Amino acid sequence: MTDLAALGWAGLPDGEAPRGWFPGRISRVDRRWCTLLTADGELRIRLTGEPVCSGDWVLASIGAYGPRLERVLPRRTALVRADPGQDTVGQIVAANADTVAVVESVEPTPNAGRLERLLALAWASGAKALVVLAKSDLASEPVLLAAHLEASVPGLAVHPVSAVTGDGIGVLAEECAWGRTLALVGASGAGKSSLVNALVGRPVMNTAEIRGGRGRHTTTFRALVPVPGGGAVIDTPGLRAVGMAESSGAGVDAAFADIVVLASLCRHGDCRHDERAEGCAVVAALERGELARRRFDAWRRLRHDVAVQTDPRAARRAVAEVFRQRRVRRQHRGKY
Repeated sequence: MTDLAALGWAGLPDGEAPRGWFPGRISRVDRRWCTLLTADGELRIRLTGEPVCSGDWVLASIGAYGPRLERVLPRRTALVRADPGQDTVGQIVAANADTVAVVESVEPTPNAGRLERLLALAWASGAKALVVLAKSDLASEPVLLAAHLEASVPGLAVHPVSAVTGDGIGVLAEECAWGRTLALVGASGAGKSSLVNALVGRPVMNTAEIRGGRGRHTTTFRALVPVPGGGAVIDTPGLRAVGMAESSGAGVDAAFADIVVLASLCRHGDCRHDERAEGCAVVAALERGELARRRFDAWRRLRHDVAVQTDPRAARRAVAEVFRQRRVRRQHRGKY
């Protein structure tokens, strides 16, 4: 038996379902099969039509040949990534999450660039986004480490959390309270599965230690897990390469809000934000040291990735601009 209201079910958005149809939420997808949570328990259903992912709300029926998915209901939020190097609108990682937590581990050293990229995906999903510094028990001063990471990504709040000691778990528990869904996203070995186990109160996801400074793939599938007395948490496989989907533009703007504000102050609306741009507020901030070159370069890369997915011609222009910028910097260095 599953309390669908606890998982966030609020009724059909467009009236009643056809006779014999009933609601459910996708817990797990395994190739051509999915696990569906319904008011009467779990069902295993063969997939034959529209693709689904963990977190989807659907309508199903039971006929002469067993259970069948009839309709995928509209998604309130969708965490979408693109396969790097492929021309695709994106792959849905999780659906209908209220909060997406980007999980970055204390060990190995947190990576600001990866964090920015994942944060852009989180904001683009339409859900609330937050950042978790996992395995905080392995750091001598996790609060200082979190503050250092916050300084490298302006406007960011980082929450140190330990699945071992329980410190900070309350922050995540609030995001998967009754009727709410929390999705976890991060690199392999970041500690997502351990956080799921801590929230659920028992081992439900496999975990493994990091070897040689690299995360090991433990979760190889997406899974929505109900939280006792609360809502649900979605664990996702570790992402080694994260491509920006066509829909990620707004997420990039949110993750780099400080640069977006600077760009709005440029003298020209079509400013390219390079050394030749007269009256460019972004370049001025770089020269004054108020904007880190690493962060500026990361912003340009993500904007390029979005352009690749959105407009092939814009992608070619962006690539040409990157090479032009490199030539300008080499010439500039050669003068001194």
